[in-house]
Amino acid sequence: MAENIDRKLPVGIQSFEEIRKRGYIYVDKTDIIWNLANRGKKYNYLSRPRRFGKSLLVDTLQAYFEGRKELFEGLKIMDMEKDWVKYPVVRLDMSMAGAEPETIRGYLDDSFHEYEQEYGIVVRSENTLAVRFKNIIAEAYKKTEQQVVVLIDEYDSPLQHSWKTPQHEECTAIYKEVFAVLKRQDQYEKFVFITGITKFTQISLFSVLNNLSNISFDAPYAALCGITKKEITDNFMPEIEALGKKHGWTTEEAILQLKANYDGYHFSVNNMVDVFNPFSLINALADGEIRNYWASSGATSLLPKFVDDMEIKLGDFDPCTMLRQTIETSDVTGGGPELFLYQSGYLTIKDYQMGIYILGFPNYEVRQALYETVLPALTLRKNGDIQSVQSSLMLALQLGKLADAKKHLKALIADVPYSNKKLASMDMEERYRLILSTIFNAIGCRVEVEHMLSTGRIDMVVEVTNYIYVLELKLSNNGGLAAAEKQIRAKQYTEPFKADRRKVIALAVELDDKGKGLVDWKEVEG
Repeated sequence: MAENIDRKLPVGIQSFEEIRKRGYIYVDKTDIIWNLANRGKKYNYLSRPRRFGKSLLVDTLQAYFEGRKELFEGLKIMDMEKDWVKYPVVRLDMSMAGAEPETIRGYLDDSFHEYEQEYGIVVRSENTLAVRFKNIIAEAYKKTEQQVVVLIDEYDSPLQHSWKTPQHEECTAIYKEVFAVLKRQDQYEKFVFITGITKFTQISLFSVLNNLSNISFDAPYAALCGITKKEITDNFMPEIEALGKKHGWTTEEAILQLKANYDGYHFSVNNMVDVFNPFSLINALADGEIRNYWASSGATSLLPKFVDDMEIKLGDFDPCTMLRQTIETSDVTGGGPELFLYQSGYLTIKDYQMGIYILGFPNYEVRQALYETVLPALTLRKNGDIQSVQSSLMLALQLGKLADAKKHLKALIADVPYSNKKLASMDMEERYRLILSTIFNAIGCRVEVEHMLSTGRIDMVVEVTNYIYVLELKLSNNGGLAAAEKQIRAKQYTEPFKADRRKVIALAVELDDKGKGLVDWKEVEG
């Protein structure tokens, strides 16, 4: 990739100024940003999953409202904006405010102090945070003779992290006190823009700002954050070609790999354009590797707070359904696990029918991250105890070393179905299917449970880079290896996969009917 040495990818960069001044590749969405800023609605809210470019969007809006025309030269907005008025901007990033009342107050105190200095505001000792916020907005208007722009990024971060703690109620009270000011200072405000992941409707941002416009589901803004396939091919073809060359893929195959792992998000039923997670995509292009960047960026830490018994509910989420009213307006603390999974990016919109949203996993990266998170709970083991075995299992499957793979799989599921009381409501074969599919998904395989054929139904298909494994599962008291082998041969389970360039391996699998794990498996020759 020597010929592209001067091309700079904005890995993790959230500063619009840095991207523009230092020559990083920028996917131009300034036409959409201009339309958002000039559509005549004062209060706006956008929900998108983490690592989706919300902070860069806020930074771009700040640069635009501050009239920094020089940063936008050559971009689409230059054909739309003629005046370039400089407005005072008050910006808060609540991801820096911690998750306790003291840290929230401390962050707001520090932020307000900077604006008070800028506008020469004298603060009385008795002034509350709300009064100080009110004074900042009013004084900024008086000093500049321009209405104020208020940008609040990641508003829900402290509320997410304080949820289900004794501090949450007090954190919420601070929000109600401080942000209610926005409605009362209406005459001084030009534009208010709030971003977040989850929606806490009980706080004043939603209860007091009753005219808050939620653009999260609006068709014009479906691709406001994230990157579309067209934007990828328009902006990143040298990197895509380099990725393909490195791995022996055609350009189209490289795009398909990126799409399978990082694409698949939809945010509006009236504009079902596919959207890639920009963080994962840019990292993959920069590294020249298809990896799971979602998990490494800490996307799963809040799961246990919002989803109980996640390990046994996995099969309920892809697909699942939600009422339109629930997904678009409900509080995340009362909307069920599906609402949290949607808002945080684990699920996305797949379809919409008669007031019902159909949701599912957007891509393999997210699926793997979710399964990897729940595996320790399902196997009743600490994460550190199984990571080495997981990696060894994946390596053995990638190399087609069946004896090694069997040994590692035995270690992972020994006694699990018997000992995990949460699985007691399932019959034994169901338990094994859940555990095995979770293990294979967690290590990065592509897994299909109950793959339908005209001749019958395959229990499990597991795909890795060089192999396709066709698994037929039988309990020891239901014929074991012999019955599984007979069924594979009789129903010709390997036939549909023989056109694939990868080697197909059929495995008859015997599982202990008393819950003691994997007894044995046998390769069934085609």
